[in-house]
Amino acid sequence: MTPHSHDSADRLDSALETSRRGMRTLVWSFVVLFVTAIVQLVLVVLTGSVALLSDTIHNFADALTALPVGIAFILGRRAATRRYTYGLGRAEDLAGVVVVLIITLSAALAGYEAVKRLIVPQPVEHLWIVAAAGVVGFIGNELVARWRINVGREIGSAALVADGLHARTDGFTSLAVVLGAIGVALGFPAADPIVGIGITIAILFVLRDAIREVFRRLMDAVDPDTVTQVEQVASEVDGVHKADDVRLRWIGHSLRAEVAIAVDASLTVEQAHRIAHQVEHRLVHSVKRLTAAVVHTEPAQGAEAAHDELSHHH
Repeated sequence: MTPHSHDSADRLDSALETSRRGMRTLVWSFVVLFVTAIVQLVLVVLTGSVALLSDTIHNFADALTALPVGIAFILGRRAATRRYTYGLGRAEDLAGVVVVLIITLSAALAGYEAVKRLIVPQPVEHLWIVAAAGVVGFIGNELVARWRINVGREIGSAALVADGLHARTDGFTSLAVVLGAIGVALGFPAADPIVGIGITIAILFVLRDAIREVFRRLMDAVDPDTVTQVEQVASEVDGVHKADDVRLRWIGHSLRAEVAIAVDASLTVEQAHRIAHQVEHRLVHSVKRLTAAVVHTEPAQGAEAAHDELSHHH
């Protein structure tokens, strides 16, 4: 059994471990998507399919979205400075914006290619190879999407979740290639572009989810249940009369909290300070992804006068 502590080194080690896990996810998902795209590229040469070429481009683009997220993870490992007092963890939020832009461009390209193909039909040869390549693209993208989304949610990375949603959009595009090939094989040449338009609409729904995820992170949104949990955990510590005025914020994929606690007015500064540390200790252990908390102590009776001095600033 190894004793635990809550000093800055331990918190840094925890942050580094989540960053390393995110980096491993990005590296392996990049490998999967890159191999998938290479296989599809070989089949594009064999079939001359424009639809498959578009899907291959999407898969290469999806592999490349790992770059901004990876850069954000690397920046997030840097220690805080006097200029960046919280570190650079919020680079992940900026990476999420870049991923959203890439999803938007993918949707626009998919829609453009689908409409263009509907207006100017193009013959497709070796339909079974095209369909097989589409299946390969879908499987590769869906595996990567699930991996990125699951790990992103576990480590609290909105950028990684958005990147996973983008991989899922390219999986949908791959399915469009398969369904289009089936339609052409059944004697309906317009099936390919029609399905492409439908998949573009589906991509827009995924884009909406990605935008919502990243926007909430940029606006410091948190789960209201987590706020309630912080209030409950803090109020259960011995010596705490009440806990309120909770603030939570994501810094990269870690949470930081601020909470005010009311304690007995007769306590010494040292006693109130000890209770504050007990509250932080309990919060770090009880609230998932929380790495630090600033605990403000105030007397349970007679705090109104001190509050009045700041009331005109609110």
